[in-house]
Amino acid sequence: MASVLKSALQVIKERGLLGFGRMLKEEGYLRCLRDGNLLQTKIHNIGATLVGVDKFGNKYYQNLGAQFGRHRWVEYAEKSRYNASQVPAEWHGWLHFITDHTGDELLMLKPKRYGAEHRENLSGEGDDLIYHSKGHALNAEKRDWTSYQPWQPTKT
Repeated sequence: MASVLKSALQVIKERGLLGFGRMLKEEGYLRCLRDGNLLQTKIHNIGATLVGVDKFGNKYYQNLGAQFGRHRWVEYAEKSRYNASQVPAEWHGWLHFITDHTGDELLMLKPKRYGAEHRENLSGEGDDLIYHSKGHALNAEKRDWTSYQPWQPTKT
């Protein structure tokens, strides 16, 4: 929290109070008050450097003054529904410190003939795409339990 306050004060010092307010409006801080995760990301972005944007519109940030391991993050383009599968492989490597090359640099190195295009994993979206076992209450094909006979011990 102290680093966020420090970054905010630094921006106010550089741009002035009106410039800081204008930045808050342009970056969408006022629209994200109802979403706590987005608000936390926006506050965290103060004082950070925009490293790049992928083809899906996700923004990747870095703040070298923050704690190591927590100084790279992504702001998803689709604010209402986001998950980790929206990050392409080239940016995943940069986010998780596998490589120091950004996704844009890796795309220039990658041969065009190899690999498939990145697609978001939709396995957790919608009731029709979620797997439920035969006995699950939400399974459309309900199991027929009428043939079930409980075990009865024999009397001796």
